Amino acid sequence: MRSAGGGRHGRWRAALLALPLAGCTPALVPPAAPVPPPAPAPRIVDDADFHLSGAIEQGGLAMGIAPAGTAALLLDGTPIGHAADGRFIVAFDRDASPVARIEARLADGTILRRSLAVTPHGWKIESLPTLPRGTTPTSEFLARRKIELNQIVAARAIDSGSAGWRQRFIWPVAGRISGVFGSQRIYAGEPGAYHSGVDVARPTGTPIVAPADGVVILAAAAPFTLEGNLLMIDHGMGLNSAFLHLSRIDVKVGQAVRQGEVLGAIGMTGRATGPHMHWAIKWRDARIDPVPLAGPMER
Repeated sequence: MRSAGGGRHGRWRAALLALPLAGCTPALVPPAAPVPPPAPAPRIVDDADFHLSGAIEQGGLAMGIAPAGTAALLLDGTPIGHAADGRFIVAFDRDASPVARIEARLADGTILRRSLAVTPHGWKIESLPTLPRGTTPTSEFLARRKIELNQIVAARAIDSGSAGWRQRFIWPVAGRISGVFGSQRIYAGEPGAYHSGVDVARPTGTPIVAPADGVVILAAAAPFTLEGNLLMIDHGMGLNSAFLHLSRIDVKVGQAVRQGEVLGAIGMTGRATGPHMHWAIKWRDARIDPVPLAGPMER
């Protein structure tokens, strides 16, 4: 016969044995989320047609039309702009590589691209056996020059939205070309800086006009150390003109100018040995030759 105490002990023993079993009940684990399939590789089309016309050469500029549906346009991997109608410009630095690649990325992921053969240019190079005479720049000059260069960089970063880049450029002034783009001197084997624009020699006070529509992005309040009275015009789409050594500037920063409008007058301010206009053009970081852009000079 079982005692009452034995019954109680049995019930406690059964309850204690049940506790670990309750603690070991497995938790409910949600099912793993389905892994999406990898995105398909974009469709790539080589030798696409960008309707390019112009000078695909060192120091040259060309205009093109982006394919329909283009969401982004790139030159050598760097995004460049294009207008709503698809038109765009590309330019090639004086020392551009022999091959460039233009690429359009469409909204549907398709990539259209084309390799461009950039024609080399035979620049005027002069070799001299000796080093140039010069003086060591003073700390005052270097400090002032840094401020001037910062102003130039800030001006070139301005996008005015001008459509002057679409126009056929004209010469700002007609006259004797006294300096050509890309020319360079080699001193005792050391290359000097190349000439980054075209020089037109005319008497001091000869008016110069806007080569295309644009907006004034820099009008020097005082002569720069090298450039003298410097004027810069943005033509839109990353294209801008600079006019150096002017005797006067007739326009103000922010002013819209029209092709053929008088901007100022030729002079010899800054580092110049005689009165002339130095005209330089840049597209983004590429320095380009104004001559093929403006065409033959009419006198």
